[in-house]
Amino acid sequence: MVPKYVFFTKGVGKHKDKLQSFELALRKAGVEKFNLVKVSSIFPPNCKIVSKAKGQKMLNDGEIVFCVMSENATKEPNRMVSASVGLAIPAEPNHYGYLSEHHAFGETDEVAGDYAEDLAASMLATTQGIEFDPEKNYDERKEIYRMSGKIIKSRNTTQSALGDKKGQWTTVMAAAIFVT
Repeated sequence: MVPKYVFFTKGVGKHKDKLQSFELALRKAGVEKFNLVKVSSIFPPNCKIVSKAKGQKMLNDGEIVFCVMSENATKEPNRMVSASVGLAIPAEPNHYGYLSEHHAFGETDEVAGDYAEDLAASMLATTQGIEFDPEKNYDERKEIYRMSGKIIKSRNTTQSALGDKKGQWTTVMAAAIFVT
């Protein structure tokens, strides 16, 4: 079973119970009606990215659906919480790419998203034989990756939020949802 399609989604939920805050985040992301199974971080060869709306139409309520998901939660008022999934796609469509999960406290969408994207691109670069200095910042490495011609696309899907002011649970999630 190799997924043919993937879509990206994200959500945030707030509730007095942690589990229900997670459920609300899944609802916001539009994936609450599926049985989600987390898998590791390989982006399948020849997998096509589709819109969330198109991907949702390809799935049935109650279906077991594989995903790469990042989630994080806090009960601390005003504490920044984030979850991100990064993606790096190789130029050769018959080669696999990488997805990465990153969750953090105190990071904005931009910071957490760049980190997740960097993780995915760095993992792919090592399989493609691209030499890079891991001490350089991501923007410099991104240019090396693109100039190599071996990595054609990288992106991220990220959700961050401030913890609920009244101390309710705040849960964020981001996911790559596979469709077979």
